[in-house]
Amino acid sequence: MNFEGIIIGMVSFFIIGVFHPIVIKSEYYFSKKVWPIFLVLGIIFISFSLFSYDRMLSAILGVTGFSCLWSIHEIIEQEERVKKGWFPKNPKK
Repeated sequence: MNFEGIIIGMVSFFIIGVFHPIVIKSEYYFSKKVWPIFLVLGIIFISFSLFSYDRMLSAILGVTGFSCLWSIHEIIEQEERVKKGWFPKNPKK
């Protein structure tokens, strides 16, 4: 039996779950100006994925990289959610 697909699926689910609060906290403390960090991290993780010899590690690094890139979109959307009052606004910004 091959469990790689199930393991990659579980790790992907975990990574996406971890990125949700990271995006919320990043927007709260730093605003959407933090998006270049997500871009750089995404490129780094995807690059590591390309040069990894292990299939599972490569898939996990790729999922993490694209989750970083997707977070750029989400952090912009998070700013809109804050404007709508769905999430609290940082009073110190």
